[in-house]
Amino acid sequence: MSTSSGDPRRAAKVVRYKPPPENAPPDDPIADYMNLLGMIFSMCGLMMKLKWCAWVAVYCAFISFANSRVSEDSKQMLSSFMLSISAVVMSYLQNPQPMTPPWQQF
Repeated sequence: MSTSSGDPRRAAKVVRYKPPPENAPPDDPIADYMNLLGMIFSMCGLMMKLKWCAWVAVYCAFISFANSRVSEDSKQMLSSFMLSISAVVMSYLQNPQPMTPPWQQF
């Protein structure tokens, strides 16, 4: 490759890979898992009108928020909270009766 043809690569911007230090904290995926579970439970609460699913979604959203890092995207966290809160509100708007636990329905 000749440099006279206008090579767009910048040699000064190349940074060599350095592995993370040994004492660095490990990547903890609990926040991501709880965010995914919260979304799933929110959808179940909205679609199937299950109040306990909506409340579990709120619980998962709180756990996801508590385990998140500062560098993570706050828009995804806010959308998870809003989806879980809307699942609770919509399930109680459609049926304002108090929630009965799933094990007492039979």
